[in-house]
Amino acid sequence: MNILWLASEAFPLIKTGGLADVAGALPRALIKRGHSVRLVLPAYASVFQRLESHGTEGKAPPLKPRGTLLLDGREVRLWQSRLPGTRVIAWLVDIPEFSERAGNPYVNAQGRDWPDNHRRFYTLCRAAVELAMGRAGIDWKADLVHANDWQGAMACELLAREDKGKTRPPASVFTIHNLAYHGLFSHSALQELGLPPWLWQPDYLEFYGQLSFIKGGLVFANRLTTVSPTYAQEVQTPDVGCGLDGLLRARRHQFCGILNGIDMNEWNPKRDPHLSARYDREHLGKKKLNKQALCEQLGLAYVPDKPLLGFIGRMVEQKGLDLLLGTLPEFLARNEIQVAILGSGMTEYEEAFQKLARDYPTQLSVNLGYNEALAHRIEAGVDLFLMPSLFEPCGLNQLYSLRYGTLPLVHAVGGLKDTVIDGDDPEQANGFCFQSPTTSALRATIQRALSLYREHPEAWQARQLNAMGGDYSWDRSAAEYERVYEAALLESASELPSMG
Repeated sequence: MNILWLASEAFPLIKTGGLADVAGALPRALIKRGHSVRLVLPAYASVFQRLESHGTEGKAPPLKPRGTLLLDGREVRLWQSRLPGTRVIAWLVDIPEFSERAGNPYVNAQGRDWPDNHRRFYTLCRAAVELAMGRAGIDWKADLVHANDWQGAMACELLAREDKGKTRPPASVFTIHNLAYHGLFSHSALQELGLPPWLWQPDYLEFYGQLSFIKGGLVFANRLTTVSPTYAQEVQTPDVGCGLDGLLRARRHQFCGILNGIDMNEWNPKRDPHLSARYDREHLGKKKLNKQALCEQLGLAYVPDKPLLGFIGRMVEQKGLDLLLGTLPEFLARNEIQVAILGSGMTEYEEAFQKLARDYPTQLSVNLGYNEALAHRIEAGVDLFLMPSLFEPCGLNQLYSLRYGTLPLVHAVGGLKDTVIDGDDPEQANGFCFQSPTTSALRATIQRALSLYREHPEAWQARQLNAMGGDYSWDRSAAEYERVYEAALLESASELPSMG
């Protein structure tokens, strides 16, 4: 089928979170399965820069113009390229609010949402619908639109309002990557965007006195997915549903969770160019060479028999950083562990970890920002990977860790619960889990992991081999998405015409 895949970021062109990894991998897996896929992205200034740099390296074709759209009297330019190193054709939606603005796609330098986000991403959705409907002067029409998160959700609402008496619009699938981000705007945004007044009601886009973009997907898409089976159940409860649990329960028969995969070539310890020593299940002993190299790079004392723990992620409350700050100092004070941290986010967390690193300079390394090469080295070099997230829709770092024989230690929520197996079964266990988001539970689980590492090396290695033997590929997930797409097409074909 012809699939238009709509996202606000995609690796390696632009990445702030897990959506980028999915957008960079799932379209490739779908193409391998015989589908025609077009990826639609905003033409951020940084995307142009990345394409230029990849083009000089021979990893991406040159950009070429694909015409303009006229939306409410405004010209929107379209460009075409490919995701570097892939066969995925990417169409870039170019308005000055994307292409002439440096920095984060969603927030300004002070961490506040760009005030025109409603206009920026509604324009992205409108352009995507024109492309999907074959009205952009390009000889291609979608059978299905797969939209993602609040930035792409309004494409589903727009498709639902298409006149079905002329050309039947594509079916739509909407994926929640993190329900905590709704895309909320004032009532004036409804009027500014020219949306029909009937959408301003709780059954449609109104959410406690605000306009909710994510409801454009949750209400109007033919099928809904999220990124793990457990998270699909969690968001239907008041505790995790962010005020949308009732809507998701009402749509439970059109809603499912599909675990994300990972790029098994990009994340492959046997071929990873970022590593000091490459290894696999048969040569697991070489993993320690990466630990030694990582310690040297980060200025940590290399002590072979002392566990090295890692954390990579956004420094925000969701990631369980308060639990880490309440637990790690006592292990550092007893000189039981070393820790490598990579990430950025809220200033108070950054400063707290930097202070802790000053207190333990040979035991704790804190690296602010994001560094792809260092992320690979941490995944390969550490013994234990920490993910004490308060909630986690899917999580990718635990999958990278499993692939690299680095045992994840996780709070058993969302995709973490679905992928990390704890317990006494030597043929199944591949990590460590704690059930309650408390410092006492995290402390006890770290202690249990340290004891296994020191006292039972054979059992530790058995978990590593189980971890590295798992199938984390996108092929498995792509097959599940195909079934969702087929259900969406059937539902779209049987719908009554017109949505108002």
